[in-house]
Amino acid sequence: MSFRFAYPWLLLGLLVLVAVYGAYLWRRREAALPYPAAGELFAMAGGGSRLLARLPLVLRIALLVTLALAAARPQLYSASRDIVSPGVDIVLVLDASGSMRALDFKLKGQNVPRLKVVQNVVSDFIERRPNDRIGLVVFGDEAYTLAPLTLDKGMLLNQVDSLQVGMAGDRTAIGTAIAVGAKRLKNLNAKEKIMILLTDGESNTGATLPLEAAQAAASLGIKIYTVGIGSNGPVPFPVNSFFGPTVEYFDVGFDEPGLRQIAATTGGHYYLASDTRQLERIYRAIDRAQPSPARVKEFFHFDELYRWFLLLAFTLFAGELLLKTSRGVAP
Repeated sequence: MSFRFAYPWLLLGLLVLVAVYGAYLWRRREAALPYPAAGELFAMAGGGSRLLARLPLVLRIALLVTLALAAARPQLYSASRDIVSPGVDIVLVLDASGSMRALDFKLKGQNVPRLKVVQNVVSDFIERRPNDRIGLVVFGDEAYTLAPLTLDKGMLLNQVDSLQVGMAGDRTAIGTAIAVGAKRLKNLNAKEKIMILLTDGESNTGATLPLEAAQAAASLGIKIYTVGIGSNGPVPFPVNSFFGPTVEYFDVGFDEPGLRQIAATTGGHYYLASDTRQLERIYRAIDRAQPSPARVKEFFHFDELYRWFLLLAFTLFAGELLLKTSRGVAP
């Protein structure tokens, strides 16, 4: 476990303000009694009276420092930790190639890019699988892991929200994507290892052929559900023309037989997803998979500590208030 502040620059700024305010109050109190016989009064009152008079100010400054610490969100965190939890091991493999800009899907009655619909559907899927370990792979020309297998659904949802068309290139390397997803699953001792491949095109780049990658995944006990997004035929795309943004129609290749073959090779299923209801069929299929315990890594685990600092601040405030009311000490 390590310690950090989530907002260190905010902490620095607040501490500077507290220091300036504290210095102002301290100097003001030094000049608060311009009386020629102040030394004699101090001797009569005893040295402890001056310390007692300044104690509320010390408590107030400590209170402000504690509030600044709380505002900066102190955290204990670990980059990873071993956990054991029942569930299904799932890797979501998402296409973010250029064809995902197509505007043939709708959300709330509005035409939106395909990737936006995928983000909404996948986010809903993640939220509905609280006990499953889920990983995230994105692909285009290349494929890479956005999130390893984890139970940290907040981190996964943030990664899904960050998806952008073309972030991994504009072409479609399905074979490479399957290979990367299989690497995330191969070392887990789970009875059910599942990959859900979402794509809207056909494989047109990459050193690994999709069917060869599927055969390798099958040898590792990985079941692949393939989901085709959209359909064949001309589809609308946003285009920046001389007269400004417009929409034009283009043909997008769609390898439905290839997706069927990938799924069949691994014992999975193929679905054509033209709307959210189609994807719900995948949820039901995954729900039928038997959960199995496995030891995995949970990444970026944080424990928030600001509550303890707020409790300390309240204690300091109560101490200052009690001291001023019971001893008659001026603020």
